[in-house]
Amino acid sequence: MLDWLSNSPQWLWWIGVALALGIVEMTTLDLIFLMLALGALTAAIAAGAGMPIVVQVLIFGVAAGLFVFALRPVALRYLRLEGRGAVLGVEGHIGQTATVLTEVTDRSGLVKLRGEEWTARAELAGSTYPVGTLVTVVKIDGATAVVKAAAPEDKPFDEHPPLAH
Repeated sequence: MLDWLSNSPQWLWWIGVALALGIVEMTTLDLIFLMLALGALTAAIAAGAGMPIVVQVLIFGVAAGLFVFALRPVALRYLRLEGRGAVLGVEGHIGQTATVLTEVTDRSGLVKLRGEEWTARAELAGSTYPVGTLVTVVKIDGATAVVKAAAPEDKPFDEHPPLAH
């Protein structure tokens, strides 16, 4: 009954190990098991090249170690926003520049903020901003952006160059 297990190619076993580690990674999302899975794939290549099992295990260990200690920290830096000072959610809109779509007064208006249309009102009573004016978001009040006149050097979010990593 177990004859098919001993007769199956070794590279296939390493692929199975890599898949199992990949499934475990999906539950942890810490990239440790993904790095181990990459090590198993490296060992599968060695097995496919006909190397003995001892060499395959050594290649797995070295490759997995390199992936964990060299690739994982770099990957984590690019996948996580923590430590970058990124502000997410509604708070992320505060300080952003928007373009007036319909005249903004202290009671109503419409602006384009980060590619979306937002209801808006001026921060100061009696202020009005005509269509096309650049404004800065001071705060978010419910679903309304409270705005003030933008500084001359400000650009709308859509015109900023991409962030460098």
